[in-house]
Amino acid sequence: MARKPIAVKKLTPMLAKMELERLALNIAKHNKAYHAEDAPIISDAAYDALIKRNADIEAAFPELKQVNSPSDLVGFKPLDKFDKITHSIPMLSLGNAFNKQDVIDFYDRIDRFLGLNGKEIKLTAEPKIDGLSASLRYEKGVLVSGATRGDGQIGEDVTLNFKTISEIPHKLLGDNIPDIVEVRGEVYMSHAEFKALNERQLAADAKIFANPRNAAAGSIRQLDSRITASRNLHFFAYAQGEVSTKSTQGDFEFESQMGMIEQFKQWGFAVNPLMQMFDNAEQLVAHYTKIEELRPTLGYDIDGVVYKVNALDLQTRLGFVSRAPRWAIAHKFPAEKARTIINDIEIQVGRTGALTPVARLEPVSVGGVVVSNATLHNEDEIARKDVRIGDTVIIQRAGDVIPQIVEVVLDKRKADSVAFEFPRFCPECGSKADREINPKTGKEDAIRRCEGGLICKAQVVERLRHFVSRNAYDFDGLGAKQVEQFYNWGIIKNAADIFDIEAGDGDKWDTIRKREGWGDQSVDKLFKAINDRRKIGLDRFIFGLGIRHIGETTARMLARSYENIETFLPAMKAAAIPIGTDGSLINEAYADLVNLDGVGDVVALSLVQFFAEENNVNFIDKLLDAVTTIPLEKADDSSPVAGKVMVFTGSLEIMTRNEAKAKAESLGAKVTGSVSKKTDILVAGPGAGSKLKKAESLGIQVLTEEEWI
Repeated sequence: MARKPIAVKKLTPMLAKMELERLALNIAKHNKAYHAEDAPIISDAAYDALIKRNADIEAAFPELKQVNSPSDLVGFKPLDKFDKITHSIPMLSLGNAFNKQDVIDFYDRIDRFLGLNGKEIKLTAEPKIDGLSASLRYEKGVLVSGATRGDGQIGEDVTLNFKTISEIPHKLLGDNIPDIVEVRGEVYMSHAEFKALNERQLAADAKIFANPRNAAAGSIRQLDSRITASRNLHFFAYAQGEVSTKSTQGDFEFESQMGMIEQFKQWGFAVNPLMQMFDNAEQLVAHYTKIEELRPTLGYDIDGVVYKVNALDLQTRLGFVSRAPRWAIAHKFPAEKARTIINDIEIQVGRTGALTPVARLEPVSVGGVVVSNATLHNEDEIARKDVRIGDTVIIQRAGDVIPQIVEVVLDKRKADSVAFEFPRFCPECGSKADREINPKTGKEDAIRRCEGGLICKAQVVERLRHFVSRNAYDFDGLGAKQVEQFYNWGIIKNAADIFDIEAGDGDKWDTIRKREGWGDQSVDKLFKAINDRRKIGLDRFIFGLGIRHIGETTARMLARSYENIETFLPAMKAAAIPIGTDGSLINEAYADLVNLDGVGDVVALSLVQFFAEENNVNFIDKLLDAVTTIPLEKADDSSPVAGKVMVFTGSLEIMTRNEAKAKAESLGAKVTGSVSKKTDILVAGPGAGSKLKKAESLGIQVLTEEEWI
């Protein structure tokens, strides 16, 4: 968990100086990643928090403001691969507002600065496009140069690339054209083009872009303008740079922000149709709410709304403070939340047959990532929130967590909306899908599961991926991608078929050898990898079956408890035989299973359900025709660590972590991943951190690796 920073009012001058130095370096690093490399490493909200923290400390300690203060910097220095263009008028950034009160304060500051005493001030409000800032210079109506923002003073000359954008005219239309005019705006990529670009990049095994902003910036910074042209970028004009007072019709001057935008439109530029003018802060915020509601339907990314004083003479009077104008501010949307629309609800079937609902969303950027899907968890969650196809919803994404729906905006629900009906049959194979009953509580499980087992394609593919995973069979050169290809090509139908493919249909292998990446050598290597796994540890064998609730640790415990396959299989089959007319499992084998340390009713029920299914038993029989299981080394119950709970932490240098763990278990110890009051011994290698501190605080015995060995 991140440490909460010291309140500014509690900082000493020395601490403030140290933090300002740290912030300057940190912000410079993020400026480079965002502006120069088009690959931000933190969210916009996190970056804004750094800028605000720097500004707050500088306000409290103005004498400590550094020469290279982030408050005075914009963007990042231009890349060396492009020629440079010095902006005749600097391209500065905007201050931020995050709530209604910030907007009211902005309006009041303007009023006080101008001394208007409450007199009406007209301001414009327009969507803040999340793209790349551009400045276009026209002389006698002809586009002569185009530059990126760069560091605000000097930008990159990407004129040829800007000329590939259809919404940037090479020659201005109309008659009233200044001798010199710089039109500024934002280059952006639509959601549709972003999706198409990433699909092309994926097919070419090239870089995948995180969001349209990065894609637009990367497209503009191409040395080959043909690449830029292929990206189908767009442009909105919204501001002026240098403008001469002479034009083809005599004197020229913009008088207002709205008038400027209207003139841009006449010259042939695209301008945002959502821009409007208002009289007070309340109206600005109302328009902000309207634009936020429209956000999922726009087809391009915005991250807030920009407010500007409409009268340009008042803009001139207001001037600038630090790196931002006093007459404009950006009202940002919440960084980790967004409003969008549910286009569909699809049911995905997992390896264990779980039916999981997923909302397919109108794409929207949340925390710097384009989100088009959100989890709906299960049918109870859908019913509780009454989520429906076509609903407008608020979604949330915090950190790397899968986006989820926070709430439904009910006043946006259509009159013909109908409640979502969760399927009672598997959408993949048509088998019945039921919710299990907990044998102890009698309550229904939250998850509905397909009973199709190995006949369900969705489960088969996921089981195959699990079967070849690192903690199961871990074939060299046969991973999740390859095994899924083999299934789709008809080479295998289940995991046991993997061991038959070498002796399989020769025509099929001739076909595979002709596929990209599958020549004679790679096929021969694959056969060797498969044959190397014809002997497998009993724990890996059990884990590879993909039984629900049977993880690596439980599989190892079962392998130790039953010792060999000849004992394990009959015991599981016996435990799965129901006793009594109600189908209850009251037999000796089941009782023995439940009484094992680490096995409760949930794990036991998963095992007996698996072994009660004839298809699963037939699969195991076929698999055992191809592989031989190796019993685990029997635990030494007489060792000093027998029955002890152990944890390994830090960098082990003499043996690997897996070796150390296996050795401890062979000596009868139970190895866990975290330290608690139940922990008996912690083995700490170099670099041990929080686990070591916790063990010491609890008085737990701590050994070095040498002492352990």
